[in-house]
Amino acid sequence: MSEVRHATVRVPATTANLGPGFDAFGLALAHHLVVRSRPRRDDRPRVTTTGDGADEVATGDDNLVWRSLVTFCEAYDRGVPDVRLEVANDVPLERGLGSSSAAIVAGLVLGREVTGHPVGDRDLVRLADRIEGHPDNVAPALFGGLVACATDDAGRLVVRRRNPAPHLRPIVLVPATRQATQQARGVLPERLDRDDVVVQAARAGHVLGALVGAWPVDPQAAGDRLHEPPRLRVMPASGAVVAGLRAGGVHAWLSGAGPSVAGLLDGAAPAGRALAGRVAAEHGFTVHDLRVDLAGALVCPDDGCALSGMATTCAQCPRQRI
Repeated sequence: MSEVRHATVRVPATTANLGPGFDAFGLALAHHLVVRSRPRRDDRPRVTTTGDGADEVATGDDNLVWRSLVTFCEAYDRGVPDVRLEVANDVPLERGLGSSSAAIVAGLVLGREVTGHPVGDRDLVRLADRIEGHPDNVAPALFGGLVACATDDAGRLVVRRRNPAPHLRPIVLVPATRQATQQARGVLPERLDRDDVVVQAARAGHVLGALVGAWPVDPQAAGDRLHEPPRLRVMPASGAVVAGLRAGGVHAWLSGAGPSVAGLLDGAAPAGRALAGRVAAEHGFTVHDLRVDLAGALVCPDDGCALSGMATTCAQCPRQRI
């Protein structure tokens, strides 16, 4: 095997669904998972992690970032490099903010970089979708910005990306409790009746138009009929937060499978932030004021800079996070 070109990848957190876009809409957020490949010449663990979940995530070959790197190599018949991974994580685990998707994308992107095997982002997101099982988190984690996903008549994943309207500012309200995605999927209904399908489709169109700035959102016409009602029945605090924000005019949704709640504020309207603070304090949530991550997965080789194209570092260099 040729010498490994070590690199660092930075992947954003994500919030999925955005209301009625179940398993289809996602938004990248400026909380990050950073992973750096390093030579493995000693008996140190395969993966070392600092930050959120540092004492919980696997340190051996069962680590999700490493398993995703191996999956890339196997999918494209590349030899698996014997490297170790240094991880710095800001993405809360099991809170509905795409921690597993960030790990999957980090492993795939790093696998592409260290093997030097040219694979387009379109193929990479399809591989990530096969690992994760649905694309609404992995797609924005890879591409950044606002992403809408669909399946064409041949069963192929179609992804479209846009920058959201610039006046929209994301917030995330995070509880201390966790929620595993697999458990949250267990409460979903097997089917919807026709009236709910019609409402769901109409609301998805309304929300997508609002997110790209075509018209203002109506928070009371931006909720979900498929996953939110059953999930919020078993997450009453999250349900109260969603209801409180919507009643105050904020477009809010259960982020992914929960229990975090995300929302979009009009940057020119500080009343929304004050409302979020009151609702969060009442129900024991913490408010995070965030930005939309427009870059997506950013990878920098050790011998250069992905942004400047030079053999230097810059202010955005993810290596400085490790």
